Amino acid sequence: MLAVSKVAAASPVSSFYIGPLERCSVRRLLSTSATRFNAKCGPTGIVFMNMGGPSSVEETHDFLYQLFADNDLIPISKNYQPAIAKWIAKFRTPKIEKQYREIGGGSPIRRWSEYQAKKVCEILEETHPQGAPYKPYVAFRYARPLTDETYKEMLKDGVKRAVAFTQYPHFSYSTTGSSINELWRQIKQLDPQRTIQWSTIDRWPANRGLIDAFAENIEAKLLEFPESVRDKVVLLFSAHSLPMDVVNTGDAYPAEVAATVYHVMSKLNFKNQYRLTWQSQVGPKPWLGPQTAKIAEQLAPTADGLLFIPIAFTSDHIETLHEVDLGIIDESPHSAKLKRCESLNGNETFIRGMAEEVKEHLESAERYSKQLPLDFKLGKSNDPVQDLDEMFQPTKA
Repeated sequence: MLAVSKVAAASPVSSFYIGPLERCSVRRLLSTSATRFNAKCGPTGIVFMNMGGPSSVEETHDFLYQLFADNDLIPISKNYQPAIAKWIAKFRTPKIEKQYREIGGGSPIRRWSEYQAKKVCEILEETHPQGAPYKPYVAFRYARPLTDETYKEMLKDGVKRAVAFTQYPHFSYSTTGSSINELWRQIKQLDPQRTIQWSTIDRWPANRGLIDAFAENIEAKLLEFPESVRDKVVLLFSAHSLPMDVVNTGDAYPAEVAATVYHVMSKLNFKNQYRLTWQSQVGPKPWLGPQTAKIAEQLAPTADGLLFIPIAFTSDHIETLHEVDLGIIDESPHSAKLKRCESLNGNETFIRGMAEEVKEHLESAERYSKQLPLDFKLGKSNDPVQDLDEMFQPTKA
């Protein structure tokens, strides 16, 4: 098989003597051979890492506890954070349970994440057979399946090579950094012999599929406005905010979100006015602004239309379905001219873009981005990864 491959590559006339059907057969044979070879070493795991959300109302308390107990996300106190997290979770659970009931009885993040990961793996089987077979996984930071549950499943499945693919396209130490720290803790506890070799896609704000999918969804939603005002609709790109004490550490998140917004607007030829705004602030501490709700309240009375775009989210969840839809839009006296762009969810352009991101990552043999060491140098954690090279080791031959 190697000889056939070398002849085909070396001879400029080889394709003349091999017809289309024969070329397809050769490609299938090469793909099958690569798959069989890699199958002996176990499948390649493609692990979608995200915050997650309670799939049912009953999971809300545990989700809130895990979230407030994470010192990377909410740096309260190393010694007292678990106790404080229990109190906050108990206090907030009734309110958040009500919100999940109002959006259908739970978060759709798991359903969409599993669907997206499955589709990405199916595409990779065709576009990058060298790593086949591929097996999709989801590892949530605060909801099931938690990172340790997913890791145990991967060990059981015999995975030997895995890509930790963050589903936060824009890096923040409090989100992607937290997931990487948690993954390292589980590696040390569950896989000290390092049977699984890891690499990570830790950011992808300019991914072509991501940009094109947002542009597609925006253009489709603009068609729902009267033709006379479509070009006058203000686009409000809304991302989850960060506390200013996190921003002031030099966190990459604001700049990377802004980069995605600019790429999307370039795709749209800047035909509408736009702003980047921030949502989901909690507590008395200063947060990154301006707040989405306040800008909407200011602009709505005189605007021809406002279109909200959930730019930092890869699927629907409580921040889109409840905070924006049921809160900002439905409660506005100007709701008739306020709309939200569809989330990425099952968008085929987006899923193809993610598959291409993984393919390029595997072909480059990159273990992590060049920015990640600086992210970890600036980030603050009580239990961080100390050596990224130790965590993300070179792939064995």
